[in-house]
Amino acid sequence: MSVSFTTTARCCAHIFRHSTSSLRRSPLAISQRRRPAPARRWQSSDAAAASNPKIVGIVDQISQLTLLETADLVSSLKSRLNIPDMPMGGFAAAAPAAAAPVEEEQAAPAAQEKTLFNLKLQSFEAGAKPKVIKEIKSMLGLSLVDSKKFVESAPKLMKEGVPKEEGEKIVETLKGLGAVVVME
Repeated sequence: MSVSFTTTARCCAHIFRHSTSSLRRSPLAISQRRRPAPARRWQSSDAAAASNPKIVGIVDQISQLTLLETADLVSSLKSRLNIPDMPMGGFAAAAPAAAAPVEEEQAAPAAQEKTLFNLKLQSFEAGAKPKVIKEIKSMLGLSLVDSKKFVESAPKLMKEGVPKEEGEKIVETLKGLGAVVVME
C-alpha cells in the first residue's frame, strides 16, 4: 500500500496543528488515523468466484483453451442452450432479429384464416374521378393534390392490415362511387 507524498504531508500537518506535543504521537497512532483503502472491484469478484470450487475449475479450464477451441465451445453452448446468433450490432439490434422467427410462425396460421387485409385501388371510372379523389382524401387524410396523384397512379395499395368488416365497407363505398378496390 503506497501513500502519496501530499497525503502524508497533510496528515503530518494536521497532527502538528491539533496536538499539544507532536513528539508524543507514536507512529502507531499516526497509522491508525489513515483511512483504509476501498476494496477494488476486481478483488471482490475474485473472492466471490473463489467460494465455488466448481466455477474456479471451469474458469481455469476455459482460460487454457486456444482461440479455435473457444470458438467451438461457444458454438456448442449456443446449440445446447438454444441461444440464437447475435448480430454485430449488440443487444439493440438483436431484438428485431429475435422477433423474425416469431413472425414466421405467425404467418403460417394467418394463411389458414386471414383476418387482416390489404386494400388496393385497381381502377376507377373517368366520370367518377372527382368523387373518388374526395373519398380517398377523407379516408387517408391526404391533401387534395396528394389524393389526386394517388388516384391517378392506380393500381396502388391504399391501406394495409385492415380488418375484414372495415375493408368490406371501404370496398362497397368506393364501388358505389365508381372505383374498383380489391381486398388482398
